[in-house]
Amino acid sequence: MYDFAITATQKSDLYHDLAQALDALTADERDGIANMANAAALLWQYLPDLNWAGFYRVVGGELVLGPFQGKAACIRIAFGKGVCGAAAATLETQVVADVHAFPGHIACDAASRSELVVPIVRDGVLLGVLDLDSPVPGRFDAEDAVGCEALVAMLGDRLDLPR
Repeated sequence: MYDFAITATQKSDLYHDLAQALDALTADERDGIANMANAAALLWQYLPDLNWAGFYRVVGGELVLGPFQGKAACIRIAFGKGVCGAAAATLETQVVADVHAFPGHIACDAASRSELVVPIVRDGVLLGVLDLDSPVPGRFDAEDAVGCEALVAMLGDRLDLPR
């Protein structure tokens, strides 16, 4: 069992501590599902104001639900559809302050108001996306994007996933 003492109040310190914890959780493990499950649990536990934290994996040319924390979610998302699909299609992080204003938003949980989605890319190949939802409008900012991009970069090297 892992027990992390993450008590940082500044975002930069919080993401630094999360990176150290994620490194400890995944350094010696190659199973992608196990690593995504621990990453989702870590983010769910330590990032404030989330109502969903998890992953979608690329399977057969679409995003398929992976490990997560939160309410039951949409199982399949086409590239280009919703915030997750936009991140997958563009390979760019999506920071959405108001999901209801995002064209084509997929509402898996009506309580979600803002969203951050980071593509997981290794050697130019999309493996999946990290998806964070919040009931707080404008919850995510550029600092969250940078912090989560660093976490995903580390995790991407530790995901052996079937495609």
